[in-house]
Amino acid sequence: MSLKCGIVGLPNVGKSTLFNALTKAGIAAENYPF
Repeated sequence: MSLKCGIVGLPNVGKSTLFNALTKAGIAAENYPF
């Protein structure tokens, strides 16, 4: 059995930053106009 998880939220609230902090990945986090 595997576990899958997602991060859901409004634009520009820090989802990518949270993902990078949890996984120690170096994914670029940029602000995009909404």
